[in-house]
Order: sequence, then structure tokens, then C-alpha cells
Amino acid sequence: MHFTIQCVDKPDSLELRLATRPKHLEYLNAHKEAFLLVGPVLDGEGKPRGSLYVVDMPDRAAVEAFASGDPYAQAGLFESMVIRPMRVVFKDGQQVAG
Repeated sequence: MHFTIQCVDKPDSLELRLATRPKHLEYLNAHKEAFLLVGPVLDGEGKPRGSLYVVDMPDRAAVEAFASGDPYAQAGLFESMVIRPMRVVFKDGQQVAG
């Protein structure tokens, strides 16, 4: 099942994000088979201000476990995190569902 994870960083937390990034990337590499799309959300100056994940995992419990295990989440980087199921209609320029 597909899910989005939308995270917003706490204000003035860029240093924490940068310090935690190596562990975060290591964590992501260990779970990359579940990703459809993952990356930082940028502010008007092009600096990271949050994260967006589109993942394919068996259920919400698996997504919640993944999200809570992220070093960014464990370091307290996020002001908010919203997990929602989604349906992929287009992928790579092709319609895959109606």
C-alpha cells in the first residue's frame, strides 16, 4: 500500500538537520526498496525545511515504525509529521490506475 509521510522541521533547526544527515541517509539506504519518492522540502531560499516520503509498505503500522525510526525523528527535528494513505494514478508519465 502507498503512503505519504509529510514532515515539517522545527524553526531554526537547520544545524540539527545537517548534523543528523549522515545517520539519516544511512537509515534511508537500509529501507530504499520501499521508496517511490523521498527528499527534502525546501524553503524560498532553497534550504531544507522538511521532508516528503512516498513509500510502498504493507500497512500503516509499518510506515509508523519506519517514520519513528528515522534519525531525524529521533533527534527531534520535526515540528509535525503527517502520514496518509494514497493511491498512485500516474507514475513516470504513465497512468497506472483509474
